[in-house]
Order: sequence, then C-alpha cells, then structure tokens
Amino acid sequence: MNMACIGDADPFTAAIPATKVELTVSCRNLLDRDTFSKSDPICVLYTQGIANREWREFGRTEVIDNTLNPDFVRKFILDYFFEERQNLRFDLYDLDSKSDNLSKHDFLGQAFCTLGEIVGSLGSRLEKPLIGIPGKKCGTIIVRAEELSNCRESVMLQFCGNKLDKKDFFGKSDPFLVFYRSNEDGSYTICHKTEVVKNTLDPVWQAFKIPVRALCNGDYDRSIKVEVYDWDRDGGHDFIGEFSTSYREMSRSQSQFHIYEVLNPKKKGKKKKKYQNSGTVTLLSCLVDTELSFLDYIRGGTQINFTVAIDFTASNGNPSQPTSLHYMSPYQLNDYAMALRAVGEIIQDYDSDKMFPALGFGAKLPPDGRVSHEFALNGNPQNPYCNGIEGVMEAYYQSLKSVRLYGPTHFSPVINHVARYASAVTDGSQYFILLIISDGVITDMAQTKESIVNAASLPMSIIIVGVGPAEFDEMIELDGDEERISSQGRYAERDIVQFVPFRDYIDRRGNHILSMARLAKEVLAEIPDQFLSYMRTRGIKPGPLPPPYTPCPPPAVHPLLTRRVSRI
Repeated sequence: MNMACIGDADPFTAAIPATKVELTVSCRNLLDRDTFSKSDPICVLYTQGIANREWREFGRTEVIDNTLNPDFVRKFILDYFFEERQNLRFDLYDLDSKSDNLSKHDFLGQAFCTLGEIVGSLGSRLEKPLIGIPGKKCGTIIVRAEELSNCRESVMLQFCGNKLDKKDFFGKSDPFLVFYRSNEDGSYTICHKTEVVKNTLDPVWQAFKIPVRALCNGDYDRSIKVEVYDWDRDGGHDFIGEFSTSYREMSRSQSQFHIYEVLNPKKKGKKKKKYQNSGTVTLLSCLVDTELSFLDYIRGGTQINFTVAIDFTASNGNPSQPTSLHYMSPYQLNDYAMALRAVGEIIQDYDSDKMFPALGFGAKLPPDGRVSHEFALNGNPQNPYCNGIEGVMEAYYQSLKSVRLYGPTHFSPVINHVARYASAVTDGSQYFILLIISDGVITDMAQTKESIVNAASLPMSIIIVGVGPAEFDEMIELDGDEERISSQGRYAERDIVQFVPFRDYIDRRGNHILSMARLAKEVLAEIPDQFLSYMRTRGIKPGPLPPPYTPCPPPAVHPLLTRRVSRI
C-alpha cells in the first residue's frame, strides 16, 4: 500500500471539530392561548444553512403543560465555531394535540439570534423579547449556554512498538504512527502523526498532547484507527499494519499498559501463511488534563475589541469608476465592504457596547490635503467609534466621498494605534483584534515588522485581508506561518497575524453570502488559539462567573457589564 500522501500530511491542518455547547431555554410571560387553562408551550430550534440560508429544524424541547413561564428541561447541544456566524431561530408553540405538525398548533412568538450572541452575553445568558405576532407582547425568551466539559479535555499519549515487520532491504524499518478519528458517515480524518523513529523494529515514540475532541469529537466510544508505516525518503511509505481503539479504552490504561496487535489485512487474508500479526504497539501512558477554553474567558467577562483599518491609497482606483476596488455599486458590496461585514458581524457578538473604532490610511484629508496614515473614518479623531457594523459601513462610505485617495501604504501607524490601547489593559479583561484591509504593496515593511514584534507581547491579533489582483508577498511574510516574524534580531513572541487574499474565497457563482462566510471562517479560525496563547503565557485565569441565574422569581436588577476604561 503506497501512502505517499500520509508523509506529506501536516497533523495540524486537519480541522479540529468545534467544542460543543449546551443550550437551556426558559420563557417568561408567554401569551395565553388556552380558554380554560394556561398555554402548553414547546420550543422548536432552527439553524440556518450558510449557502442557501434555509432554516432547518434542529430539535424540540418537551411540552410543559399549563404554564406561561416554562423552564424547559430538554437541552439543545450544538457544535460551536468562533469563526462562523451561526444563526438560530427559536419558535414557541402552544400544543393543542399530539400532532407533530406545527401548523396544527398555536404560534406564541419567536426570537432570532446567533450562537455567538448567546455565549458572548454576560454569563453566557441572553434574554430577548419574543416577536412575530403584530400588536401583541409575546413575552421573553432566556437562553443559557454552557460548554460541555468533555470538549475541554486534552490527553498526553505515549506509544512504543515491538517486533514490527522489517520493511527495508538493508536495514530495519523506520516506523511512525498515523491516527485517524472516525466520522459520522464512516469515513476517517487524520488527526495526528508521530515522528519517525529510524532503523528499529522496537521504536519508542515521543509523548504527544492532543485535544480529546480531535481524537473522537467528544464521543468516547467512537473508533480511533491507528496505522503503522515504514518511512521512505521518496514519500512512498510502506504500510506495516493497523489497529483500532477508542478514547474510553485508552483512558482505562492510565494504571496499566495496553497492548495492541498490529494487523495487515492483506497478510491476514492469505490462508496458507501462519500469520499472527505484524508486531505490537503498546500504550505506555495516558494522562488526561482539562484545559481552560476560549469560552471560559468569554463567560468570565473578557471583551473582544474590534478595530478596522481601511486602505485609501490611489492604487485602489477612482471610487466613482466601476473598476475601482472602492466602487460603491447600488447592487452589491465591494470587496472592502464584504470583508468588513464578514469579519465584523461575527466579532461584534463578543463586544458588549458594539462601538467600533474605524480608521483609514493613505489618503489626503480635507480641508488642507495633508496625507494621513491613521485617520478616523467618521471624521472625529477624538472619538473614532462607530455604532455597530452598520455605523462602520456608513463611515466608510462617507469617507470615500470626502477624502482623496493618495499613498503610500503604511501599516505601522494603525498597528501602533491599537497597540497603545492593548498595552494599557493586560489583565485579560480585554483582547483587541485589528482588521486591516488593503490592496497591495506595503511601503513601510521594516516599521510594520517592528510594530508586529512589539504587539506580539500584547493582548491583540491582526487580521490582514488582501483585496484585488495584486501579488501579496509582503503580507504573506507578515503572516509568520512559515517563519516567525523578526525585527532587528528580535523575534515575535507568538504568531498574531493571519493574512488571506479575498480572491481565494470568492464564490465562482457570485454568491456573496457564501464568499463572506468562507473568508470569515479562514481569517477567524486562528483567533481563539492566539487568544489562549496570550492568556496561558501570562498565567491569566478567566474572570469569576457572574452569580448563577435563578429562573424564578426574576431578579429585580440585572448586573451591569463594566466596560472599557478608555476610548481609542
């Protein structure tokens, strides 16, 4: 069996499944639709597809008889992705019969939100008015989110081999292991590859740490397949054999070794041979650890502060011309607006006051025509904050009408701008994300590198989206995935930059909603790990959870969320 692709596989590129979140639903002051008693409510949850925007029923709670203030017991368990906008709809009905057909029951109201809104609310508890019946107050819905604990475990595993098959003509084998988790449809996804141990049939591999959700997506009994290969320099690695296990089986081995027979199905199928196995692999140790997660910090009150910086250099083209990257078409968003909305609409769920500073660079400003690389899109340098993503979009469009596109393209001033505020709040209560959208060549590369190296020790991440057809070699270099960025001999403490060219994510059929979802998924996927790396290296623990919510009676006063001490 030639498995050349295995040797090239990067064990960290396999998408780790999201953590799972459990939603609990309560309602207050529902409409009473029954004549002789109170309503018998049920809650139905719908999720929305990204591409076709269709609502699909996800699940239903139980029915609670004769109440207008239900606290439903049956939970909804959803996969949670920080990098996706996961739209939810909760419909309430008064059940009048045993029919599963909802049209035969009385509609009591509905609420729309995102999963990010729920987990980003104080204490991961969202309260919203129910709507949907004109002229009627339909009551309120309360949704609480809790991360399932088995998604937060990681496990340290160490294996050794014994008497593995000899595959090399002049020497012994060079064995390595490849781990796969099984998917719902029976297929397998690679989730880890060990190092190669050279020239031995009795290898001892280094211990490695892996999230439990990467091994089994939280299902302890799900099959984990392990394949054993002999490494070859040309990439055509020889298959030695395989074995299967499960996380539950491995976790039982904490007190004793567990030995697996390595079997090669082809050899086993030849009846004449007295084939027993191709050696054994022993699980030497299995140490389970529960790690703090991104959601622990969000529930503990950490705020995500979002700043956008937009390139107003002349290379974008005249905004009044359809060929310009800044062209304001009445029919569709330009690439700048799409990138801004795609990222901003997701991050805004984690920012309680929804006020976002919006900056521009590379333009001549009225009235005197001075060139600025750090100006407020709303024209107010003392308060560059815009109300919500819609406010940022409006300020962007107004700027296009008032400033003159010029140059050159300097990134360092806007990076330093956000870094000044990040440096003032290093206690873990706030984390800053800067989105830079630009069309091309950076002209202050040395200063930008220095700014990024300085910012890498602060609670901030930088997302760079390249728009248009240019080559983005400098931006790729800033990303730091291939080589850690450095300035004057100093290396960045951690990787805080994620760069993507928007053109790689544009849907060929012109579906802009899909293009925006793809872009957001790519640029935001690294943020939780960058966030956690800052918190861990600083030894910062999540803030205390707010006091638990008691559904009945409702509290007279809701605690207020403490907000930023300063404005950018």
